[in-house]
Amino acid sequence: MPISCRDIASHYFKKGAQIEISSDDDDLNGSWFAGTVIRPPKGRSNKVLVEYATLVEEGPDRRPLREVLDLVQLRPPPPLENRAAFKSDEFVDAYHDDGWWEGFITQVAGPGRDTYKVFFPRSKEQMEFKAAQLRPHRDWVEENGTWDPPLEEEEEEEKPNTTADEKIPFSPEMEVNEDAIEHQFSPGEEVEVSFDDEGFEGSWYAATVLKKIDGGKYLIEFQNLTNEDGTVLREEIDGLQMRPQPPDIGLVDRFDVHEEVDVWFNDGWWAGTISKVLKIERYTVYFKNTDNELKFEHSELRVHQDWKNGKWYIASKVLNR
Repeated sequence: MPISCRDIASHYFKKGAQIEISSDDDDLNGSWFAGTVIRPPKGRSNKVLVEYATLVEEGPDRRPLREVLDLVQLRPPPPLENRAAFKSDEFVDAYHDDGWWEGFITQVAGPGRDTYKVFFPRSKEQMEFKAAQLRPHRDWVEENGTWDPPLEEEEEEEKPNTTADEKIPFSPEMEVNEDAIEHQFSPGEEVEVSFDDEGFEGSWYAATVLKKIDGGKYLIEFQNLTNEDGTVLREEIDGLQMRPQPPDIGLVDRFDVHEEVDVWFNDGWWAGTISKVLKIERYTVYFKNTDNELKFEHSELRVHQDWKNGKWYIASKVLNR
């Protein structure tokens, strides 16, 4: 399916994701609190169960506060930025009362002093902070998963202008593994499954073979996809839509611009191309089928491999023409 705002939301707000939370309470307007997603939205619902990292429930147990909130009240934590100094009139977030509060700098301390005065428009208060208690203010743009203003550390690179077949030809040195060309899948074997539906091109989903059935088909059970009632999804799949799980070729220190990768997104692995290399081990990945770009952590990427004629090949960089 095409990448949408809801796809972006499901990527950033899955179970266990670290987030920041805003509140509808007038007294907390303009503040963000750290938290964790406990239960992500299901179906068409926009409701998310979250747990605050710094706020607790009233009572003797003082357990972390949990609330059911709308998706619009959540955002990912802004990437850490090492800022040693700030300027007068600069918009910032100041850490105060267990959260980050929006304001702007009204006074910069003199030489040798690491203090700033910050004015909070909503409460009409002014307070003093050290640089370590401040961060640049940025707004989360849900529609495309970016920050406004853009992160200063991002290194912009042009996205590749290629077709899907414009690759450096495979060579024998690229080979990773070899199986029989007519691969026969066995019950219990872990595989990956693709779909022919429009919008699913280039994606693969982990599954387990349950049994072989007539007509070259297999009954499989998906590892991460479920039915609407939450039960594990099972389907009959043509063997031509299946492949063994790619072999583990070890960790990669970094990926380069124009390099083909697989990205963990929407409960599956999606083929894309690195269009920008960012700092803090982050990348922008371009998806040709949907003409979208999204940002991902290094840990959410793997080396792209192709299964051709019973052999695994490591993908090369896309030619930039």
